Amino acid sequence: MSSLEEKIQEFQDIIDQAKHIVFFTGAGVSTDSGIPDFRSQDGLYHLKYSYPPEEIVSHHFFVEQPEAFWEFYKDKMLNLDAEPNTTHKFIADCEAAGKSLGVVTQNIDGLHQKAGSKRVYELHGSVLRNYCTSCSHSFSARWIKETHGVPRCTECGAIVKPDVVLYEEGLSEPVLSGAIAAIQSADVMVILGTSLVVYPAAGLVNYFSGKHLVLINRDVTPYDSNADLLIQASFSDVFPKLHV
Repeated sequence: MSSLEEKIQEFQDIIDQAKHIVFFTGAGVSTDSGIPDFRSQDGLYHLKYSYPPEEIVSHHFFVEQPEAFWEFYKDKMLNLDAEPNTTHKFIADCEAAGKSLGVVTQNIDGLHQKAGSKRVYELHGSVLRNYCTSCSHSFSARWIKETHGVPRCTECGAIVKPDVVLYEEGLSEPVLSGAIAAIQSADVMVILGTSLVVYPAAGLVNYFSGKHLVLINRDVTPYDSNADLLIQASFSDVFPKLHV
């Protein structure tokens, strides 16, 4: 069995030879920035609330119990002072060097853009964008964080909603189309920090038909056997040793 060092070198060789990389990222990429993921032992789904977090971030809960939704959302999902980590920066460096077609992400924290990535397909939206459900007036995440109770539009008084895809809501068709096009055009796909169990996002892996599928994740995923290179390690043990 290859050592971690050997696998990192193999990954470096793949990066060196690649012309068109697409990165596919999940919550695990941001844990080194202090943002909790969802399904690991310390993740949001293991926290104790009056309702399961998975129910709280659903469309029906947002509509039926906005006070409880916003209490959880502001407390656990608005990590506005988080900074990009080594992994975010490496991904941005690949794009800056002309090697990357961009990043397809399930994350809503905006850290890929903060690190310098330009082509980011945010499958599940972003906490940085918020809009009035009636007049579509937009509001910053900082404004949301500082409001008391349920955020209401300063123009018309209607409830404000984060531009985040909640459970029971569909993905943006333009974002989905862009993500699929990038994946289909890539010769290397690098999957990072996702359990690959949330659909339709996880199903996008099936659009890849390039040369190398690299999967780096701390835990087991349903796609491990599909990977040409599988690295089960923390990102902090891998990405500081790589260069573009």
